[in-house]
Amino acid sequence: ASEDGRVAAAAGSDIFGIGDDLGSQRGLLISPTLWRELFKPRLKRIISAVKQVNRSTSFFLHTDGLVTELIPDFIDVGVDILNPIQPEVMDPAQIKVEYGNDLIFFGAISVQHTLPLGTPQDVWDEVKLRMETIGAGGGYVMTPSHMINPDIPWENIVAFFEAADEFGGYA
Repeated sequence: ASEDGRVAAAAGSDIFGIGDDLGSQRGLLISPTLWRELFKPRLKRIISAVKQVNRSTSFFLHTDGLVTELIPDFIDVGVDILNPIQPEVMDPAQIKVEYGNDLIFFGAISVQHTLPLGTPQDVWDEVKLRMETIGAGGGYVMTPSHMINPDIPWENIVAFFEAADEFGGYA
């Protein structure tokens, strides 16, 4: 991953990222101590390799689940963008308050509840709420927290894009 990151950064990539799912819906898959011992140094080496080549390349980390406890570590090693913010297990507004000066957040529109089970109005309301909270002041890429799966009704997909047009910009 370090060599791939160097190549991407040298090519002028705006963003380089990796996925390394560390959490489940209930918490971390391994203890924070073990993650810090085994994986944090590796992540730091990868990010350092990217930043040494091109300081303006942002580093994107994808990790599902309840990983709030590791967010300070992600910041410490140089993660710039955290994906996804899963509203089912994390409070997006609180995450923004605590870490919004250090990270860009990506996601936070529920693919487990609102998009598959809600009404188009529920989708509009969630998009508006996310832009008013986690999106306040910038630093937020408003997207579903994960993929748009086949169980999401077409009218909710349309509502998402319409709400994004309505609320998704920054002044």
